Amino acid sequence: MPETPAAPGPNAPFHHTGTNGAAVLVLHGFTAGPAGLLPWAGAFADAGYTVSLPLLPGHGTRWQDLAAVKHTAIIDAVRQEFATLAATHRRVYVAGLSMGGALALHLASTHAVAGLALVNPGLTLASPLAPFTGVLRHLSPTVAGIANDIAKPGGDEHAYARTPVAGVHELRKLFRETISRLPQVKAPVLVFRSNTDNVVPESSLDVLCARLDAGVHLEVNRLTRSRHVATLDYEAESIFARSIAFFQEVEDSKP
Repeated sequence: MPETPAAPGPNAPFHHTGTNGAAVLVLHGFTAGPAGLLPWAGAFADAGYTVSLPLLPGHGTRWQDLAAVKHTAIIDAVRQEFATLAATHRRVYVAGLSMGGALALHLASTHAVAGLALVNPGLTLASPLAPFTGVLRHLSPTVAGIANDIAKPGGDEHAYARTPVAGVHELRKLFRETISRLPQVKAPVLVFRSNTDNVVPESSLDVLCARLDAGVHLEVNRLTRSRHVATLDYEAESIFARSIAFFQEVEDSKP
């Protein structure tokens, strides 16, 4: 894999300078970090893309830090990463897992994203308590972690062991905003959806399909052997290969 991260630790950001003139911004999930997406980022790098896989605010440290971060700070960080890539590349694609999928869609609603590759993108929450996080965050600061929903043995996305309820409250805000902006997304969208996902409910895909403009190219691939963190699971290699091929198809369609 080209260029290892300069900072120590499994969730260090990953950056690679490519050769094909295009870039991919890769966005990780809620409470996790770059570790779960590093193989995907490496595949894009091997294919010649410049790749940026940042560590988003509040992640990669301790859950208390995420509890103090507003969703707008995470959105701003994503926009800054995109702007940096867009300043020096003819096109910028965005890939995301879970919350990273919502962030990718949110970005594409306001910026000229060339194409999106999303793995189990989150737009809804399964817990019946989710609507009450505004109150619950003051009563119970954390709940059980959501890490490592992976069918393949040995995978570790290095996410927090506890989930901050205040962070979930902000995640809900991100999801609501993203859903309202979906009709503004114009970039082609590739989605990988696991049949078994213990983190993001199927309703997230239903909302995405219903709210995207009918003129937007949408391709959905079902994953039968992988769970939520499919980028570390049995079908990871097929995800990587199809993502690269999809972005190349977009490249070939451009003048």
